[in-house]
Amino acid sequence: MNSFPNQDGKPILLAMVHAIQQNKAYLGEVDGLIGDGDHGMNMNKGFTLFETRFGDQDFSFTQGLTELGNILFSEIGGSMGPIYGTILMEAAEAGADAEDIDLNVLARMLGSGLSGLQEIVQAQVGDKTLVDTLSPAVNALREGVQENQPFSEALTHMKQAAADGRDSTKDMVARFGRSSRLGERSRGVLDAGATSCCIILTAMADAIQKQIA
Repeated sequence: MNSFPNQDGKPILLAMVHAIQQNKAYLGEVDGLIGDGDHGMNMNKGFTLFETRFGDQDFSFTQGLTELGNILFSEIGGSMGPIYGTILMEAAEAGADAEDIDLNVLARMLGSGLSGLQEIVQAQVGDKTLVDTLSPAVNALREGVQENQPFSEALTHMKQAAADGRDSTKDMVARFGRSSRLGERSRGVLDAGATSCCIILTAMADAIQKQIA
């Protein structure tokens, strides 16, 4: 299949939740190298709050993204809550009217999430932030649309683009956030936001691929 019903999106959201829960300690370790080390704890708090409140309810893919985004925006500490909250809520709004989520819709959704983020944060590719993961992932989906790729194939390309983007941050100097104070000393370490973004996008893509298989 080349799409899935929006109303059947609950397993995808829960896969994203479980991926963050499973990587809580790892994200804390990555963040602790050049940050304050609380990224894994904060992300886990927000995603687990979502599961606690909505895990026994039915919700669509876009409804789930909206509720998760709201929680992250308003209820977890640090700068990443508003950042992820904005991405997810903007993405959800862009796809809210879709009965089925296909490659074109998902590309539009994540593209809107990226645009919404860049309206509040000036970070660009190369600044050692989650933009280095999200932007190439969006580009991969857009290329898939242009080349008329099967949905699953485009998702595989998206996962690779996200991983490559995450890995690229290791050789960058941080220009935003607490780690930017370190200058050259921030080089040689992955960015925590780029890492968590890759985890979320990969879990989303894997779950969609199962849904459309």
